[in-house]
Order: sequence, then C-alpha cells, then structure tokens
Amino acid sequence: MLSVLAVTVPVFLIIGAGYLAVWRKVFTQGQVDGLMVFTQRFAIPCLLFLAMTRLDLSQGFDGRLLVTYYSGSLVCFAAGILGTLFWLKRGAEDAVAIGFAAMFANTVLLGIPIAERAYGADSLAPNFTIIAFHAAFCYFVGISAMEAVRAGGSGLLGGMKTVARKMSTNSLMIGVALGLLVNLTGLPLPAPFLEAVALIAGAALPAALFGLGGVLVQYKPEGDARGIVLCCGVALILHPAWAWGMGTLLGLGQGPFRAAVLTAAMAPGVNSYLFAAMHGRAVRISASSVLIGTAVSVASVSGWLLLL
Repeated sequence: MLSVLAVTVPVFLIIGAGYLAVWRKVFTQGQVDGLMVFTQRFAIPCLLFLAMTRLDLSQGFDGRLLVTYYSGSLVCFAAGILGTLFWLKRGAEDAVAIGFAAMFANTVLLGIPIAERAYGADSLAPNFTIIAFHAAFCYFVGISAMEAVRAGGSGLLGGMKTVARKMSTNSLMIGVALGLLVNLTGLPLPAPFLEAVALIAGAALPAALFGLGGVLVQYKPEGDARGIVLCCGVALILHPAWAWGMGTLLGLGQGPFRAAVLTAAMAPGVNSYLFAAMHGRAVRISASSVLIGTAVSVASVSGWLLLL
C-alpha cells in the first residue's frame, strides 16, 4: 500500500499546493488562469505532439482498448442520465449535463502523471491512444444528446458540426493531429526543434497539476449532494469497474488493460464544468463534482492501483 501511495500522493500534493497558493492569495486567480493557458494551449499540446510522433501505430491503436474504455464512457453517460431522471427527479437537460460530467474523466492532467509514475514513461502508448479520441468523443456524445432533448435542437447533425468546430480550434487536438501527421508521413524534424518542443513538454504536467489546484479554488462544494454523489460514484467506481470487466472479457494485454482501468478511474475533468456552463445546466453539481471527485480520487485511484 505504501508503494501505491508513493505513486499517487505526490501528484495530489502538487494539486494541493496550487489550491493553497490561490486560497492564501500567494497566487492570484488571474495568474493561475495564465498558467493554465500556457499548459493547455502550449505545453500539453507539445507533450501530446511528441507522444503521437513516437507512438507505434501498429500496436498502439488497439480496437479492443478503445471498446473497453469508450463503452464504459457510454455506460457512465447513460447511468448519469438515468440517475438524474429517476433518483434526482431533474429534467432531461440537467440529466445530460450530469451524464457528461460522469463520463468526462481527467485523462491528461491526472491520468498521465499517475500512469507514468506507476508504470513508467514507456508504458503510456495506450493512454495516449485513449486521449487521442477522448475530447472529440465525449463532446460529440454530450452535445448531440443535449441538442436532441432541447425543443428545436439541431440534433445529431448540429452536434457533429459543433464538435467539428470546437475540435478544429482545440489546442490539444491540434497537437494530437500534428503528431499523428508526422508519424504517418515520416516527416523528418530538425533536432533543435524537437529539443525545444521537449523542453516545453517537460513543464506541462507539473505546471498543469499546480494550475489545476488553483482553478479548483473557485469551485465551491455546493448544490444537490445526491447529484455530486451520483456523478462521483459513476466516474470513480462504475467506469473503472466496467473497464476491468470489459478488458478481461476482450482479453486485453497487461499494458492496455492497466491503461484502460486507470484512465477510467480518474476524477471528472474541468471540461465537465465547462460543458455544464456552456449549456447553463447543473453547473453547481458539475463544478462540485470536479472538486470533490479530485479530492476523493486520492483514495479511490490508490485503491484501483492496489488492485492492479
């Protein structure tokens, strides 16, 4: 157990340091927002770019891995919707927002550093395979569902157009796409350029974890407590449990199996709040689920790592 805590606790200590720095006004919210702009628009895209250029496409894109993880995402989305409709007794639009929060795991800011510390940098190819599709898949599902339940919504076609527009300007997706382009074409890149990109990428995860802690200060634990329990329970327990069962059924190898379960075990990501705010539905529950889910995942992620 101590070896597991040695993997997870340092990651959450960095998040806690960011939280304390903003809470005690050592950093202003504006300074942390600037740090997150650097990580989200520059450093993490550089990290994903390098990862995609080095990814062994003949082994990394395993269809069973994607089915294992993303079938769980759909199950969590459905569970969040059904729980909201029949347990919380809230409307369909709130149900979609809560379902999205239950589905959208923090695959990058939490998933990558924990997996790297647990199994080493050489183990991350399956994690990056999941990440390559994550934002596009979740936003497509969430926006399409929201448009479908809204009177006069543009439905599936409108959801596809909205997702395409958002993804075409998303820095993380641009980093993934450019890295895959270099990988597929074999385009040689100058060594000084690669070294500069690697230097920026090296700052990505610690800066992003610190910034995540600072961002969480503005998310207050308020709203329907049952909604927060529903969202966090689905995200932290149901998703990794489903990935475990599906990965076992499909006969995933050890590396992809670990990646699927551990990535599924991550807390709801900040995009959960952004999606809710964009549609003006279940905003407090989504924001609180990001904050509380991140805090609770210190224990839950450690538990899944111990099982793995």
